[in-house]
Amino acid sequence: MKILITYSSKTGNTEKIAKAIHKAVPNANLLPISEIIDLNYDLIFIGGWIDRATFDQTSLTLAKQIFDKNVAYFFTLGAYPHSEHAKDCVNNIETLLKNNNNNIFGGYFCQGAIDPKLISWLSTLPLDHKMAPSEERRQRWDDAKSHPNQIDLENATQFGLNIISKYQ
Repeated sequence: MKILITYSSKTGNTEKIAKAIHKAVPNANLLPISEIIDLNYDLIFIGGWIDRATFDQTSLTLAKQIFDKNVAYFFTLGAYPHSEHAKDCVNNIETLLKNNNNNIFGGYFCQGAIDPKLISWLSTLPLDHKMAPSEERRQRWDDAKSHPNQIDLENATQFGLNIISKYQ
């Protein structure tokens, strides 16, 4: 069985999750998306960070090229994992993968630290802008700084084990 774990990671969060999944599936090829040569795999774990309620551009481009495969997905996001935004992300990613006739075995996601450059830029927005930093938003940014934490990584490893047990 040929397995790929691939990811795009801007700040290192998603790479940490990919490596945690790899602990559960050590026989898989673990590659950043930029190093993929082909998609000739029996099972593909695809991961990315969230941008505008879906995968980042690198992960999105790859996901659009995956057809008729067994897949699992993972991502990190600055929002809380139980938020409506996280639900939208799951829906958007699953819709994309299903539209390409893929068999989705599951997904995993957790909060991840936000790129400090993005926080800096958001902090310059006028207070009436929908993305301007509110007290609630600043609290979420602070909460995200500690993720992915050890529990998130352990959950990612367990996710990998669960996917493999479903696949076999």
